[in-house]
Amino acid sequence: MRNYEWHKSIKLVLLLLLINVSAFAQPKVVNLPRYLSDKEVETGAEQTELWLPILTGKRVALVANHTSLINKTHLADTLLKLKVNLVKVFAPEHGFRGMADAGEKVNSSIDSKTGLPLISLYGKNKKPSAEQLADVDVVIFDIQDVGARFYTYISTMTYVMEACAESNKLFIVLDRPNPNGFYIDGPVLEPKNASFVGLHPVPVVHGCTVGEYAKMVNGEGWISKPCNLTVIKSKNYTHRDFYEITVPPSPNLKTMNSIYLYPSLCFFEGTMVSVGRGTNFPFELIGFPGSALGDTTFKPVSMPGSKTPPHLNTLCRGFSLVNFGNKIVKNQRSLYLYWIVNFYEKGGKKQGFFNDFFLKLAGTDKFQKQIEAGESEEKIRLSWQNDLKKYQVMRNKYLLYEDF
Repeated sequence: MRNYEWHKSIKLVLLLLLINVSAFAQPKVVNLPRYLSDKEVETGAEQTELWLPILTGKRVALVANHTSLINKTHLADTLLKLKVNLVKVFAPEHGFRGMADAGEKVNSSIDSKTGLPLISLYGKNKKPSAEQLADVDVVIFDIQDVGARFYTYISTMTYVMEACAESNKLFIVLDRPNPNGFYIDGPVLEPKNASFVGLHPVPVVHGCTVGEYAKMVNGEGWISKPCNLTVIKSKNYTHRDFYEITVPPSPNLKTMNSIYLYPSLCFFEGTMVSVGRGTNFPFELIGFPGSALGDTTFKPVSMPGSKTPPHLNTLCRGFSLVNFGNKIVKNQRSLYLYWIVNFYEKGGKKQGFFNDFFLKLAGTDKFQKQIEAGESEEKIRLSWQNDLKKYQVMRNKYLLYEDF
């Protein structure tokens, strides 16, 4: 009896060891980020088999710009080649071909390459009228976004969605990955501060593709009534991924480094600090005339995409951030506040440092007050966390892709 119990105990110990060893031997699954290029992702636009049947017999309008490509062919050209009845194009900020300055008036005209009517959705006419949609059954939105609240393409999309809802038109989003879609951060906009550079109560870095954002606009009631929405998802993309685009989404975001820096640096557009517009490194340089900080100088000049940059023809002193976004901001997965806090505190020109545009960019007056009060980066960042947690819960309802 004792031998039996002894053997039984030995077998139990061996079995437990075997289980532990087997468990130890199993590789641990770690969701590491992938580095994806536009060649490795199949965007919504590229999946013609999913959206082409929807357009059969329909009159189609397109909300598009120079990023609306299938490989190297513009979506408008593809639609015409496929015999789709494309009747007009709506153009966002920077225009259909993407060369207008930020804030520059974009006129309605005729596209010289296709002969299609171009209707500007920037300036006074931000929302298509019922008359402009009268000869349309379906509106397609296909624009590469960069995932920041103040990047105006999502505001344009919102107004078009509302117009489609009011006129009973189908709205299709051909989705594309978000190159800053691997984190969320920043102050959440207060509705009283809504403007074209921030319409909704979302953080500066919202972590959504345009398709997910469209679902949120519908689901949260941010337009007069929900529109008839179809989203064609991208393939081979998750929010853990670093998606690298090859076509600059606007004239002053020329590199992936500038795209990673953009959410942190755009706050400077509401201050006296230049972000390098009018140089070969926009959103990779920061500084202003007479700055007490920095080891780099640059002089903004007039050039295509930046005809009248801040501090035109005036020497600025500050910092070069070339490659900083690739090396630091991307891996930190948060806004980088050091520059704006320190330029105000130590740059030597507190008087007149901020202008009225800063409130629209920040979406709250608290951020400026925190900087002026000398609060640390850590304290400022901590003040956002409760709102970010609430936003994350809301965002989760509309995700189309595996999250970070």
